[in-house]
Amino acid sequence: MALAKATVTLFAVVDPVGTIPFFLAATRMLSTHEAHRAGRIAALTVWAVLAAAALLGEYALRFFDIRIESFAVAGGLLLLMLSLSMLQAHVSPLRQTPEEATEAEEKEAIGAVPLGVPLLAGPGAITQVIVASGEAPHPVALLVPITLVSLSVWVAFRAAPLIAHRLGRTGIHIVTRLMGLIIAALSVEMIARGLARLFPGWMT
Repeated sequence: MALAKATVTLFAVVDPVGTIPFFLAATRMLSTHEAHRAGRIAALTVWAVLAAAALLGEYALRFFDIRIESFAVAGGLLLLMLSLSMLQAHVSPLRQTPEEATEAEEKEAIGAVPLGVPLLAGPGAITQVIVASGEAPHPVALLVPITLVSLSVWVAFRAAPLIAHRLGRTGIHIVTRLMGLIIAALSVEMIARGLARLFPGWMT
């Protein structure tokens, strides 16, 4: 159940369907083979970055002497900001700035940067993985949802033209808004749990 929740949450944060228009825009000058390769590199980048966050995130928090509860509150606020942009069907500056979007059109290795990072495996996704790793029995277990979400990125980008044609911009916006609503609710829960552990007397 915990892994299923982690998978759904991470899928909502990464939002591969919602990023299809940006993938198509960034790869419009590429051949089909090159576009598929960029999608594959993006999926592998997402897996590598999030796996590193899951396995090393807790050590990073210890190094900086940050409690997981404090990180959960900060991460919840970050996810809440991300969700507000998604509810408006906008790309949050936390994911990608206009300058990065322009630069993406000029790069050859767009699969890794900026599609993989920071558009997909951005601050929100990394934060979610680190918080989940602190609550999981063992961080290695998170490799399952990370792998599933990375595969969903590969599938979404591989079938991007078909999905964009079937759903249309309106359909993709609806999916993005639904993901944003899920993230908004989860971010409030994350903040509430973090505050409850930081200040147990407040919640009694």
